[in-house]
Amino acid sequence: MDHLIEAIESKQNPSVVGLDPTPALVPAQVMGAYAVEAGEYVEDDDDNLAATGAAAAYFEFNRAIIDAVADIVPAVKPQIAMYEALGPAGIDCYTMTCQYARENGLYVIGDIKRGDIGSTAAAYAKHLTGFDGADVWHEDAVTVNPYLGSDGIEPFTAVAQEADRDLFILVRTSNPSSAQIQELELNGGTRVYEHVADLVEQWGADTIGRFGYSRTGAVVGATHPEEGAALRARMPHTFFLVPGYGAQGGTAQSVAGMFDRDGSGAIVNSSRGIIGAWRNDPRYSETLEPETALEIVADNARAAAEDMRDQLRVALA
Repeated sequence: MDHLIEAIESKQNPSVVGLDPTPALVPAQVMGAYAVEAGEYVEDDDDNLAATGAAAAYFEFNRAIIDAVADIVPAVKPQIAMYEALGPAGIDCYTMTCQYARENGLYVIGDIKRGDIGSTAAAYAKHLTGFDGADVWHEDAVTVNPYLGSDGIEPFTAVAQEADRDLFILVRTSNPSSAQIQELELNGGTRVYEHVADLVEQWGADTIGRFGYSRTGAVVGATHPEEGAALRARMPHTFFLVPGYGAQGGTAQSVAGMFDRDGSGAIVNSSRGIIGAWRNDPRYSETLEPETALEIVADNARAAAEDMRDQLRVALA
């Protein structure tokens, strides 16, 4: 996690912007403009026509946000599902977004939540190593689901060490139904998520960097502040990725306990609260030109990112 911690310290901002575009989060005129443009290059009977236009709109939307926040935040976290929904054009948009973020000095967390075993897990782990020497995904870290046990984790930990990359493993997620599994009580009174937390701390024990944190991080939701604080004590060498800030109800105060005594140890994600902030701007109208709409997107994303940074600084002071 050394590279991520350095990036956080350089910006004095432990926040990450989730780049999760959907047709509802991208201004209508931007979606429309790139649908028209795609029609000029793609045959009308091509099943990929609509997806190609949407992917182009997503990339321009992402680029506007990255340009607006690159000097404020240390990292971005694109959620691959939003791109996979568009098929091949969406995957191209995902990799282009990751590459563009990297070119602008940002640490990229690929939110891919993979979880499998054997050769399949090894293939998924190519997100971190690339293919045949080429960094085809442009990610600095990925998210992983641990519920197949160490067989599904070891391929990732091995290549993370080899490629100088990081992992974030799901431990205590922010979704309401997570309790159905994660809060189940085991013999001796330990909860499932606590047992997973112990495994994650163990899986990273051999990769602790100069800041005291291993390459193997944990995803811990902002909507569970008391449990998050307890996990911080339980996992002293595990860096946290904290989703659920903003639109899901997490606040700067609720996540403060997930940081260590030095104000390090975690990075907090906001997606809709930043990339969708433009929807509350009275200047926006569907009659605007696409370029003007994207300027409003960028202005609001920057203001929301600055506000989140400032709130976290106050909470951690």
